[in-house]
Amino acid sequence: MMPRKAAPTDNEDTNQETKEVLPEIEEEDDEIANLNRMLAATLNYLSDDEVEEIDIEYLLDHTEGLREWWNRYRESNRKEIEEEIKKSLGELSLKELEMIREQIKEKQD
Repeated sequence: MMPRKAAPTDNEDTNQETKEVLPEIEEEDDEIANLNRMLAATLNYLSDDEVEEIDIEYLLDHTEGLREWWNRYRESNRKEIEEEIKKSLGELSLKELEMIREQIKEKQD
């Protein structure tokens, strides 16, 4: 009697999937480490007894990557802000709406 041929396994598929997912996991780990570093730097600054007045620009300028992260975060939050504004328009007076319209016109010119 001849030995049976081993049935093909899904190991090859699993290995390929693992290779594709690993870079994403490593990127997430790097992002988490980077966020932890920026948070620690920010909290160190805020808890420094010698700092009399909190200077956000100082934090953004002196914490590597924080300004870039903040800009990306603000941009991703843009849609939420737009929705909040749209919802609140119905509650504004005509005078307030006209003021907003003037500001928009000035911005467009």
